[in-house]
Amino acid sequence: MRSKLVLIEGLPGFGKTTTAQLVHEILTEMNITSQLFLEGNLEHPADYDGVAFFKKDECDELLSTHEKFKDLLSNLMIKQGNDYFLEYRKIKNEYGSGFPDELLHAVFKHDIYELSLDQNRKLITERWKKFADQVLNGADTFVFDGCFIQNPVTTGMIKHGAKKEDVISYVIELAIIVERLNPLMIYVEQNDLDQSFRKAVKERPQEWSEGFIEYYTNQGYGKKQNYKGLEGTLQVLKARRKLEEEIFNSLNITKIKVDNSSYNKNDFKQVLEGILLKYFKSTN
Repeated sequence: MRSKLVLIEGLPGFGKTTTAQLVHEILTEMNITSQLFLEGNLEHPADYDGVAFFKKDECDELLSTHEKFKDLLSNLMIKQGNDYFLEYRKIKNEYGSGFPDELLHAVFKHDIYELSLDQNRKLITERWKKFADQVLNGADTFVFDGCFIQNPVTTGMIKHGAKKEDVISYVIELAIIVERLNPLMIYVEQNDLDQSFRKAVKERPQEWSEGFIEYYTNQGYGKKQNYKGLEGTLQVLKARRKLEEEIFNSLNITKIKVDNSSYNKNDFKQVLEGILLKYFKSTN
């Protein structure tokens, strides 16, 4: 069966997004219909971005606390059994000041990536199962940028400082779920982590680097190690790299590492073409 899923992974600044875009481009050139989902896509079919989760009592409390917005929230809540989901980032984009920051902050506390690791894992794995069911018999191949290993590692290790075994088992569970989609993982590597991340910090907005450093050093693993600032963040990234190497080696799916140290887009595209032509020819 032709692969229905290409997973792009790697550390921040290593070129995941560029790789995902190139993979999508190459598949299109191969006359394979593909759908590309980059980080932050609010329409992601297997992940949650900007979505809050509430149990019934939590939903009731939100509505009673923000009585003025009760009708708006009630209409926008997505009910699934006894669970409630609110796509708050989409709503904020649409309503602007009609969805004030005070309400946004209250809702954000229930973001699926702000929940406990167990709750997060339960919701995310259920989401991936639904995705696999929906696309199994379709014709399209999906290209995902950094949500398969990155999100469990970021949530488990970086945010919660969870045990290594718990993070590894989370990703392995996802791998078992998508196994029937015949996935291909392309893991983007760089020779020099320090240089690559400093390059990303220099090229991206200051707001990004400040938020990233705060996230990596003020909670979970970084906080336990008492890491601070950019240098501390680099130490966390080195530990994350080690964990992701272990996860990569544990996965029972087709996987390959690609070196993007040169940042030469044309040469890199040729390498990716070779991988995709070989893999998709063998899975037809």
